[in-house]
Amino acid sequence: MRKIPIYSHPAAGWPALISSTQKLMDYKTFLRGSISVFKSNQPQGGFDCPGCAWPDHKSHKAIDVCENGIKVIASETMTHKADAQFFARHTVTELQGWSGYELEHSGRLSEPMVYDAAQDRYVPIAWENAYRIIAEQLRQLDSPHEALFYTSGRVTNEPAFLFQLFVRCFGTNNLPDCSNMCHEPTSVMLGRQLGIGKATVKLEDFEQAKLILMFGQNPATNHPRMLEMLAHSHEQGCRIISINPMREQGLSKFRNPQKPTHMAAGQSDDMVDEVIQIQIGGDAALLTGIAKWLIENDKINHDFITTHTSGFDPLKQWLTVQNWTDITLGCGISQAEIINLAELVSDSPATICTWGMGITQHVQGDDNVAMITNLLLLMGMIGIDGAGASPVRGHSNVQGDRTMGIHERPSKSLLDSLEHVFEHPMPQEHGYDVVTGAKALIAGKLKVFMGMGGNYAVAAPDTTAIEQALTTTQLNIFVGTKLNETMLYPGANNLILPCLGRTERIVTTKGEQFATIEDSMCQIVPTQGTLKPVSDTLKSEAQIVADIATYVLGADSSIPWLAMSEDFDVIRDYIAQAINGFEDFNQRIRTTERGFHLYHAARHRVWNTESGKAQFEVPQYPITYVAAQMTAANDTDDNEDTAQKVWQLTSVRSHDQFNTMIFGFKDRYRQTDRRDVLFMHPDEISRLGWQKGDRVMVTRQRAKDSLEQPRILGPLVLSEMDIASNAVAAYYPECNDLFDLDTHAPDSHIPAYKSTTIVLERVEASTAEPA
Repeated sequence: MRKIPIYSHPAAGWPALISSTQKLMDYKTFLRGSISVFKSNQPQGGFDCPGCAWPDHKSHKAIDVCENGIKVIASETMTHKADAQFFARHTVTELQGWSGYELEHSGRLSEPMVYDAAQDRYVPIAWENAYRIIAEQLRQLDSPHEALFYTSGRVTNEPAFLFQLFVRCFGTNNLPDCSNMCHEPTSVMLGRQLGIGKATVKLEDFEQAKLILMFGQNPATNHPRMLEMLAHSHEQGCRIISINPMREQGLSKFRNPQKPTHMAAGQSDDMVDEVIQIQIGGDAALLTGIAKWLIENDKINHDFITTHTSGFDPLKQWLTVQNWTDITLGCGISQAEIINLAELVSDSPATICTWGMGITQHVQGDDNVAMITNLLLLMGMIGIDGAGASPVRGHSNVQGDRTMGIHERPSKSLLDSLEHVFEHPMPQEHGYDVVTGAKALIAGKLKVFMGMGGNYAVAAPDTTAIEQALTTTQLNIFVGTKLNETMLYPGANNLILPCLGRTERIVTTKGEQFATIEDSMCQIVPTQGTLKPVSDTLKSEAQIVADIATYVLGADSSIPWLAMSEDFDVIRDYIAQAINGFEDFNQRIRTTERGFHLYHAARHRVWNTESGKAQFEVPQYPITYVAAQMTAANDTDDNEDTAQKVWQLTSVRSHDQFNTMIFGFKDRYRQTDRRDVLFMHPDEISRLGWQKGDRVMVTRQRAKDSLEQPRILGPLVLSEMDIASNAVAAYYPECNDLFDLDTHAPDSHIPAYKSTTIVLERVEASTAEPA
């Protein structure tokens, strides 16, 4: 195989510090941003970094933030404003042509704005007038279900609780959130199998683990604070295996900025022992092979299975009929390699399985999570130290928002509790999630869209269709800190309501307030900004929600909205009454330095499932699903030319972005400084007779007899990556129009961002000399 030019330096280290400093300079917030860096993730008087949901370690560090976090902080702490003067200079039509990078750097939203169609511009509006428009439009709806209320994982617990309460008092459960697009299979399958859809581990378990299996993750880019714990685990003797179609260079070595000797002497820690480079979508097949070998060789924990589980026999029967030919075809890994991995699992007394969106964002995403959980149950790895399930959430409080009730499919117990506490009827009918909500929007069934943060149209598949659908509504409301693409497709009424950021002080008539978040391991921690707000007209998210609720629900509401927005202790008192696990909330959050851990029943081997036991699940899709899709696609009439081979395309994030926020164009680990690229293994490039730098068009493969119009992206510049054969990768969200709203996992409805079949056409050869 051809040698691939790789990023040869350790993750983090001096390049990370230089890049972080440069971002503070780019956003012109070096002093203001640097002050916030020192306050980030601090136990006393600090704020929780909005960059990711990785937990804080119990040991205290003077600087406890990663490169990714500093970039997010730089973005939020900039003082340049997207204010009335900015919008007076630019029409909305002009702004629609701006890139995500340009919009991100346009400045902080600093005053409420309303779209003026005559001028094609946003113009200032008083808060009270904005609220009147909202109340008027919501009250005119024929049904509350004609409105969709979206939430970003950036929103903290207190305003999230108020938001879901307002929406339900209004009369609907249309409460999609960003979890629908990232870890919904985790929530659905862990909930079904273990009784709770959250991680069973604490951070301390990584210190005791003997084997860590990492599925579909790239921590160096998406949650760099995890690298320190992985390096520490490895130093303690833990074996770490990365299972990923891409060999991510940021996982080989880690130079810890917290260790002066590392920085001064150029030292680094090893992390990953081995990379199992499966094909895209091959995780369930690989796990099937491991589980099959463990059962057939009697390497499973019979006592745990007998005492604590249900459904073992159906799973065993299913595994028995799976043959090794299909297993190896399904994952692209040889039987010998699978058995070697199974032997590691059987020999480990403490195994953690950790995963990211490379596991969840597939049609078979539910199956992937189910098979990871099945593996842990087979070995009795739930409820012991150093072992368990560790999904890694990407956004700071996406898990907390769900705990607070942001959920389109709420449990009956939650609705009953809310009705009891607030003496107000709650809607029982399940609402729209991201996928069904977007389809309803496109179909013209929705008249109002409200986004509490986020970039809904760009984050979801079928971006162009959603943007156009937004122009047909009666009202769009956007609560946020930055301008983004979704805000630029106005309906009859379009409002931008600017809110305070995580780094800024919240001061009310009751004094300075703090909020809370829940990290990805069920720890509730306080967060309190310290900076002066960038504008005096900004409001907290809690105040915006409370004000809207007051205007919309009017005198009919007996809920003390204003009192809650003025005093977050009042919100927490209500949370303590309505949400399990938050008893004595105000006392507990103040008497422990780093918050408190929510009780996790499955961690204590208490199974809140229908059977009362942990549940094995048989996959719904055949383990050769991806291979079958490729074969079927190659049989279509579109592929008469043998050069038009069908590929599996996956979406990836760069090292210079956070979700849909584009900080810059440098992807340090993949050694590119542009986003219009298509990554392919150099052997595959050579086989096609192409070379790095060629420009290619990407076309979504259609099913035979499909009436759908072709989905085309490009031209993209061909670049090299150590990625599995038959696979290519492109940057998210630029490739989103290649994905559709109908291709998703069956139960969780998560869009298949990580796998779609495409064909490629070279439209321009590189003028560079071949390598």
